[in-house]
Amino acid sequence: MPWKDRYTISDEQSIADDLVVWPDGKACCVTITVDLSPLCGPAGLSKASLCTPEAHYSRNGGLSVLRALFKRAGLQATFAVPAVLAGVMSDTLRALQDEGHEIAAHGYLREDVSLLESSEEARRLELTTRELEHATGKRPSGWFTLPRQGDKFAGGAISNHTAGLLIDGGYAYLGNSLADDIPHYWVSDFATARCILALPYYYHFDDQFFLLFPNKGTGLEHPDVLLRNWQAELAAQYKRGRQFTMVLHPHAIAWPNRMLVLEQFIDVLQGYPSLWNPTSAECAAYWSGRYPASQFLRLEPSIWQDHPGSLS
Repeated sequence: MPWKDRYTISDEQSIADDLVVWPDGKACCVTITVDLSPLCGPAGLSKASLCTPEAHYSRNGGLSVLRALFKRAGLQATFAVPAVLAGVMSDTLRALQDEGHEIAAHGYLREDVSLLESSEEARRLELTTRELEHATGKRPSGWFTLPRQGDKFAGGAISNHTAGLLIDGGYAYLGNSLADDIPHYWVSDFATARCILALPYYYHFDDQFFLLFPNKGTGLEHPDVLLRNWQAELAAQYKRGRQFTMVLHPHAIAWPNRMLVLEQFIDVLQGYPSLWNPTSAECAAYWSGRYPASQFLRLEPSIWQDHPGSLS
């Protein structure tokens, strides 16, 4: 799609299936993201939201269940962590790193940054980076803006300044974008082609929209639909040689009846003979080297025209 300011975020010219190559001849890339943020609204996490039963279970029993499953299955995951959790979970976060997982940033409070002035967003980004590095001993290379159920946009809360601030902050990738099903470049400025690598995300493969929908207490769950989505997407992406990605929430998935669904899918996953399961950071590092923006970002000038009274 030709460029339109504040509308287009990538070149939207994907790489053809036969040109997508994964390390060591692997047929498909599989990335797993675990969102460690408790439930919250646009203002982000508060003391009260950190003390709910769901929040307690998420960072204790629920997380333990997922860690044990990943260990048994030999899987790596990326854990998206709001900085406000860093101090209370530092030992756990370091242990996750020791197990081969990645700790990535998920905002300071997991707040809606589109509600902030750019200077305040920049301040919180810097604070998030510093606190996560202090807690884990390692600077995060990825930043996530995963959606909440009540968000207006399926891609999560992001501002017009976020991509540029992440580049300024030295981040290697933005962890969730709807623009493609393989890594791609999120452009912050068309004139200079300034960009950051973005990784694919689709809410169709995010457990919260099937296990906690429409809201808590309604008794409406659709784990069977979630399982079908995961299986169908994996089969399609494996055949095409592209990327499968899923998002898990310990407070949503890590209950006995729901873990049966995840375990069933992991069994299916392990039946595929040639999968590459990197952390998001490993995936981003590979893609940036193999498909650098200098060669694979192909921006086209805008053909859009704005007219008085139009909604474009």
